[in-house]
Amino acid sequence: MTRLYALLAAAQDVADHFDAECDIADYHPSDVVEGLQGLVVTQRSGDRRLEAMRWGFPRMTREMRERGEHSDIIGLVADLTNPLWEDVVQDRRNRCLIPLTHFANPTGDSGEKARTWFSVKEQPIVAWAGFWAETEEIGPVYAGMTMNANAAVMPTNDRMPVLLERHEWGVWLNSGIRDVIGLQFAPPLSSKRMFVNRTRDRWRSGKLPFVEQLTLL
Repeated sequence: MTRLYALLAAAQDVADHFDAECDIADYHPSDVVEGLQGLVVTQRSGDRRLEAMRWGFPRMTREMRERGEHSDIIGLVADLTNPLWEDVVQDRRNRCLIPLTHFANPTGDSGEKARTWFSVKEQPIVAWAGFWAETEEIGPVYAGMTMNANAAVMPTNDRMPVLLERHEWGVWLNSGIRDVIGLQFAPPLSSKRMFVNRTRDRWRSGKLPFVEQLTLL
């Protein structure tokens, strides 16, 4: 499943796109993998705010604790019934929008995996349905909800991000758990609305997708 995405836009442009306040001045468009900082749109007291936080909730199982291991991270929410998400998914205050311009899956043989990028036609910045929380170990963290993949993504993975239409932003941020479940199990974005960019760039190359011009709608 998607563990790499890119946001190729300035922070203020992203904030304006989501009608959010922004105090971020030093963000540089980049790719994001689990464990690194990303931008998310939160809603507090009815006001949206663009914030930076780490992608990935800390996870510590009983077996890991017994073996004396450190906690790992998990940045994808596939099973809403997992005890890790029990408190997070119920509370509207833990919802967020994860802005992205592209997400990627690896393709190719082991050891030679390359980046295949996906983006949405005529929608240069799209919102990924996410959850966030304040943690004792790390501070604020976030994760993105996944769903069954459409035909464009399926050759690379059977899951994809839950990508929200503009009219669904408010539904995601303000509605109850039934709507959360409904969005996860709704039909995915049509494959006809997506660009697929198969590159030869190595998976860990850090090379961003090529974009001629970013025009916000």
